[in-house]
Amino acid sequence: MSNISNRKDDHIRLALDQNHQAQLGCGLERLTFEHIALPQLALSDIDTSSEFLGHRVSAPFIIGAMTGGSVNGERINQNLAEAAEYCHIPMAVGSQRAALEQKLDQNVRHWAPRATILGNLGATQLQQSGTDLAKRAVDSISADALIIHVNPLQELIQPNGDRDWTRVLEAIHDCVNNLAVPVIIKEVGAGIGPSTAKMLADAGVTWIEIAGRGGTSWPSIELARNNSTKEQQVAEPFIDWGMDTADLITTVHSTCPDINLIGSGGVRNGLDIAKCIRLGAQMTALAQPFLASALESSDAIIEKIEIIHEQLRWAMFLTGSKDLQALRSAPLTQARL
Repeated sequence: MSNISNRKDDHIRLALDQNHQAQLGCGLERLTFEHIALPQLALSDIDTSSEFLGHRVSAPFIIGAMTGGSVNGERINQNLAEAAEYCHIPMAVGSQRAALEQKLDQNVRHWAPRATILGNLGATQLQQSGTDLAKRAVDSISADALIIHVNPLQELIQPNGDRDWTRVLEAIHDCVNNLAVPVIIKEVGAGIGPSTAKMLADAGVTWIEIAGRGGTSWPSIELARNNSTKEQQVAEPFIDWGMDTADLITTVHSTCPDINLIGSGGVRNGLDIAKCIRLGAQMTALAQPFLASALESSDAIIEKIEIIHEQLRWAMFLTGSKDLQALRSAPLTQARL
């Protein structure tokens, strides 16, 4: 388990390094709202609240999954959970495999008894261990849903990563049919395209987190951890592999209109959140913007959440959108770059 812990600590350290943030953007930077010079409402009128998994949340964004099974993991999760509870914002935990295998007590519910909490396991872990592992993950934190992350490119570059992805879709289907909570499928930075979304919809999945290209580059992070010169050379052309978040939200929403979308991958502020909602996402998720604060304190995370929330309110005010329903029809155009 020390190898897993060391890998997770490496991930935190490298994710804070701007050299491992995508340089191409996620596509949201190409979009601009029409400025409404006569909003015809007061800033205090703005309602950012949203319904998510049967819970009312204060804004349509999730504290995205960051860490699990690392030396700093418990401190980070405590700070995140306390902030999620205080701000009425959902929170996704990092991968739970290490904690489950070590039979560690996961105290997220102690810190966030009323928050919307999302569990998290890798798809290949379920392929190998079955639905029982998924049920343990949900039960251990009384999760409101289970995120199953799919990351084939990361696993290819990661030393000793999972190369066998046969029957992963069947494992996901089993979870959908046998878990008492919803299943959310998310990528980790290469995106879920319309073909995969259709496969997931046919398997009964109703929530997808797009997690497109444009944010933290896990290929870059894993390449920095891989000491094999040969494997580095093989991986080099794939550092920018993937699909842009903005393009994916639009395409998947059009292809699979009944799927609920979470926009993520390069989402960095409240204006990005507003653009994702306008493009067709029901929710959004941010992880990297909270990471530095998570190492500090729950108060630091709360302040960051408040800043992002206020940015969203400004975006809605300046587009004349009193609520999220109005925001979904706000004029949006291609920016001049």
